[in-house]
Amino acid sequence: MARHLVVLVLVGILAGFNWAVVEKERILNEGKVLYLELAPVDPRSLMQGDYMALRFAIENDIRQALAQTDEMPQAADGSLIVRLDDRQVASFHRLQDFVPDVVGDSAVTTRADEVQLQYRIRRGQVEFATDAFFFQEGQDTPYEAARYGQFRLGEDGTLILTGLHGTELEHLQPPQP
Repeated sequence: MARHLVVLVLVGILAGFNWAVVEKERILNEGKVLYLELAPVDPRSLMQGDYMALRFAIENDIRQALAQTDEMPQAADGSLIVRLDDRQVASFHRLQDFVPDVVGDSAVTTRADEVQLQYRIRRGQVEFATDAFFFQEGQDTPYEAARYGQFRLGEDGTLILTGLHGTELEHLQPPQP
């Protein structure tokens, strides 16, 4: 009986993992493309290899909006509404109560150029999608010009970073050998 239980638990874990992978792949293939302005930090980490630590300019807007409500929790999940310009660059519009069942619904966003994004607050700091962009050792030079992160947006407001882009939204990547 214990063997059957172990096998059942393992099958459940594998099924959950595979479902998560399929969902991320769906977002990468079908998600809406948008850009968030970066506020890059230190581009190197000796412990993890070469990477660019990322911050987003929109984090400051969230902090300011939360300060107006006299609320800055140490840990919370939330969402916000951003407006997309003609280049699909997102700019802060307003905070939104987190309502996962209606994300992307017209009741949440009233204009075609608005989308809802998820954010989280951990240790009193606003965090988005990712806080790092990893690249091959010694290939940091092209990414020094990074000004925007390109993301794919899932229906639930989940963001997946797909690349770094320059001032004119040109895709930055190391030269191919």
